[in-house]
Amino acid sequence: MLTVERQRKILDTVNSQGSVTVSELMDELEASESTVRRDLQAMDRAGKLIKVHGGAIALGDKYATTDDEVELRKERNKIEKMSIAKYAASLVKDNDFVYLDAGTTTEEMIDFLKCKNAKFVTNAIEHARKLAGRGYTTYLLGGEFKAATEAIVGDEALANLEKYNFTKGFFGTNGLTMNNGFTTPEPKEAMIKREAMKSTKEAYVLMDSSKFDQVAAITFASAEDAVVITDRRDKGKYKGIKIIVVK
Repeated sequence: MLTVERQRKILDTVNSQGSVTVSELMDELEASESTVRRDLQAMDRAGKLIKVHGGAIALGDKYATTDDEVELRKERNKIEKMSIAKYAASLVKDNDFVYLDAGTTTEEMIDFLKCKNAKFVTNAIEHARKLAGRGYTTYLLGGEFKAATEAIVGDEALANLEKYNFTKGFFGTNGLTMNNGFTTPEPKEAMIKREAMKSTKEAYVLMDSSKFDQVAAITFASAEDAVVITDRRDKGKYKGIKIIVVK
């Protein structure tokens, strides 16, 4: 197959799916890994797509390598986040042992909690302060403080998590695609999310619909690992993923 034809097929695939992996392109094109990677590099340089680790995403998608400051994120899609948070809070019942991930939507949950006797573990200082202020037994992970997201991360936080088993966990994400799963820009924060989700019986990811088809640098879970709570979905995509749409 000629290079021009192969790259046209790559572009058609990535534009229709939003993202694609190297292995998928190898199967589709019957090409070697080195050939596919060389094509992706050339197409990235030409401004036709965005090459990411393990594949590529369409130009219309956002690829995040850093987190915005908390105060900026709090102002985005506030109405949608409040609806998502209110529904998520209704899932917390008495005697639940809950992991509450750092994030603006997970923080919104706290104001809507109705249960009396749930216990919480969190890696967010502000979450811990608000939970304790409402009378909940709250455990705050120790470790390195990340200013941009006001989260506790690092090896000490990971060690803290190893002893816990959660009935429910509520997580934030910077983006979700079928190929890349749930992603976040920062490796240390991704490790905390990954470890906490592994220790959670029922995992929920809270994300407004702007996060669909977005990719950040680090994958912390596959698209099938959690139930998504969101305000809207594209019915033509994300088949097989558990998604709860709230109004």
